[in-house]
Amino acid sequence: MIDVRHLKTLLALQQHNSVSLAAQTLCMTQSALSHQIKQLEHSLGLKLFERKSSPIRFTPAGKMLLKTAQEIVPKLEQTEMALKSFEAGEQGRLFIGVECHTCFEWLLPVMRSYQQAWQGVDMDVVNSLSGAANNQALSNLQRQKLDLVITSDPIELSGVIYKELFSYESVLVTAAGHPLAESDWITPQDLKHETLIHYPVPKEKLDVFKHFLMPADISPNERLSEMTLMMLQLVESRKGVCVLPKWLLATLPEFQHLPTLRLGTQGLWSKLYAAIHEDAENKAYIGAFIDRIKQEMQNT
Repeated sequence: MIDVRHLKTLLALQQHNSVSLAAQTLCMTQSALSHQIKQLEHSLGLKLFERKSSPIRFTPAGKMLLKTAQEIVPKLEQTEMALKSFEAGEQGRLFIGVECHTCFEWLLPVMRSYQQAWQGVDMDVVNSLSGAANNQALSNLQRQKLDLVITSDPIELSGVIYKELFSYESVLVTAAGHPLAESDWITPQDLKHETLIHYPVPKEKLDVFKHFLMPADISPNERLSEMTLMMLQLVESRKGVCVLPKWLLATLPEFQHLPTLRLGTQGLWSKLYAAIHEDAENKAYIGAFIDRIKQEMQNT
């Protein structure tokens, strides 16, 4: 029976053209290596190389087996290295679900820089924003169809744990000269007769509704927009007001002339979390991705 050790022996013999040097490379005695080859030749009923030839001369059967060794051994070694990387948490799959529109503004640049350092990780972002999928991201994580979910709504689920990423303040954006633009801060009542432009997601997923307007029983007019830049253009055109993360506005110099106002005396603050399955908590590549988000957003 041909064994991997036989193939490695043939490669060592070809490389060193010497039984003694090949034996040293394989950490064997010369007699042990010779015995191994004799056993293989006996089981095959064929000679593999000419005895007492220098350099070593392989027979046609030996050349055939050597060619197989040249194809198989490197693949096996690569596989062993990959498996060790998996065991060490350096390779794997990282499918990400996202439950907020503005997350894409910072997530994609973070993914690019992360991928340069962790090239063995297969990454993708799965749409978790529209329709029924909006309520399925954490459920898919629980079933391990996703590996990480960016969310601001940590829900207690069996097998799911949450890692805090960062906090941020959301502010009201108005057109220049808007009646509210001179206010020190905004109350829910100030928005009662305004048109609030927001992303097309359930209102309970938006902090301005969940933590600011709904507790005060205020329901402004609404206008939906998929794109952040379109929302700001509508605000600039006096079609309404919108609420966006303060950090996001700082990255859009073309709209920094628009007034921004604090929501409430203390501001409207939110936290983002990385939800992961408990089985993935000790995977190095997932921990490194979470740490990179924290670091880069702290710098931002």
